Amino acid sequence: QVQLVESVGGSVPAGGSLRLSCAASGRTVSSFVMAWFRQAPGKEREFVAAISRNGGSRDYSVSVKDRFTISRDNAKNTVDLQMNSLKPEDTAQYYCAATGLLGVTSDSRNYYAWGQGTRVTVSS
Repeated sequence: QVQLVESVGGSVPAGGSLRLSCAASGRTVSSFVMAWFRQAPGKEREFVAAISRNGGSRDYSVSVKDRFTISRDNAKNTVDLQMNSLKPEDTAQYYCAATGLLGVTSDSRNYYAWGQGTRVTVSS
């Protein structure tokens, strides 16, 4: 079983940047496709980005494409999300997730390991 812990989020003004990190323990993160999801107050959890086991394939939601970058360091057992040009609508609880599937997937039902979440607030 893998345990995931996200770094502390933060509060930034619109246009700012923030980097989230997810640390895995229990199993090596290279065994998993990793992803970030988010959930805003009153809304359903939504896909943000995913990265394949070797980092060669990435997928992004339309809303964050060209602003966010997902990356991984299998040697350090971490997965990061670099968020640039942040908007107030990016405000949400962000979750790191892992799946044993071979390919990247945006369907949250395919992920069976989740972090506790970290709060990101973007002010206008």
